[in-house]
Amino acid sequence: MSKQHFPFPLSDQPLTEILGLSCRVKVVDVGANPIDGNPPYEPLLRHGLAEIVGFEPQPKALATLQAAKSSAETYLPHVIGDGRRQELRLCQAPGMTSLLEPNPDLLKLFHFFPEWSEVVKREPVDTVRLDDVPETAGLDFLKIDIQGAEFMVFENAPNRLADALVVHTEVEFVPMYRDQPLFSDIDRLLRDRGFLLHRFEPLVSRIMKPLAIREDPLAGMSQLLWTDAIYVRDLTRTDALTREQLVKLAVILHECYGSYDLALRFLLAYDQREGTSCSRAYFDVLRDALAGAV
Repeated sequence: MSKQHFPFPLSDQPLTEILGLSCRVKVVDVGANPIDGNPPYEPLLRHGLAEIVGFEPQPKALATLQAAKSSAETYLPHVIGDGRRQELRLCQAPGMTSLLEPNPDLLKLFHFFPEWSEVVKREPVDTVRLDDVPETAGLDFLKIDIQGAEFMVFENAPNRLADALVVHTEVEFVPMYRDQPLFSDIDRLLRDRGFLLHRFEPLVSRIMKPLAIREDPLAGMSQLLWTDAIYVRDLTRTDALTREQLVKLAVILHECYGSYDLALRFLLAYDQREGTSCSRAYFDVLRDALAGAV
């Protein structure tokens, strides 16, 4: 996932080493089930730049995370939500388990989703607000993927959102779950909290029944279903950020997303505040990489 938008490679040297700065990013991962491969913050973890607090209520997925974790990772079984008693719908496909009810009227239009979304068990659970979990205090980077309940978490975590610098959230464009808030709802909430949409990755579509392409029913065609949306603190309001936050933003954007132009802008704001020349050193690295690609 990282560095995919830059047309030429950079050194794998961490940005902190390039600039001679220190940084440790606190990451909170709501829905840490590793079914989709490496999380977006994996480069931070690999370079020793992150502390991870993850949440995963499904016992099998939690056991997998616990077995492979490093000393920088903590995983908890809490169901993050609005702090109320809810019903967890455990689906045939673990990746569709949700606090929301699957929407058969929509899912029946696509291959496999009716089977994957079959609710095999319903469990009453006590949800916990993110604001009420002490381990999440001071978060910098919030990653969340909980199948339609993201809005519920955001709406009930004003303090944690006030701390966050980057939010990486799954969003849906169509209601795969009943009464599900969609991208437009989440976008408005996060913009109201001082974030700007940075980009989507990847946009996911699925072909509708009965058509299939090359006998691949999971191929995409015209109908968008979901994506991951990355939000960052509003670049026009850097005066509200501390020097440490400016560095963390640059590090997250550099290491996790290859968003080198945006990272450079936050370093420029840091230099203007501190009278340093980090942005110049970073610009030189980018210039040399560009020259080497010609």
